Amino acid sequence: MLQVSISPSALLDEGICVENIDGSRLFKFTETLQSRLEALLKKNESNALFSDEQKELDSLNELERFFTYLNARLLAQT
Repeated sequence: MLQVSISPSALLDEGICVENIDGSRLFKFTETLQSRLEALLKKNESNALFSDEQKELDSLNELERFFTYLNARLLAQT
């Protein structure tokens, strides 16, 4: 069972946006959250993540997969 360490509702105002891309409205991370994800990924490459950062990275990766799924479904309906 998936356990998310970051509450998705905590990201609504500052971490998640909906953008118009090629005429479709798609879910995306804000620039701030995307930068955080990239920083965690870079730190992960050198095996330098603390356990709470690993949980955060896991949660963001799962949320990104969820957005990919939702966006694919939205695009399939157009």
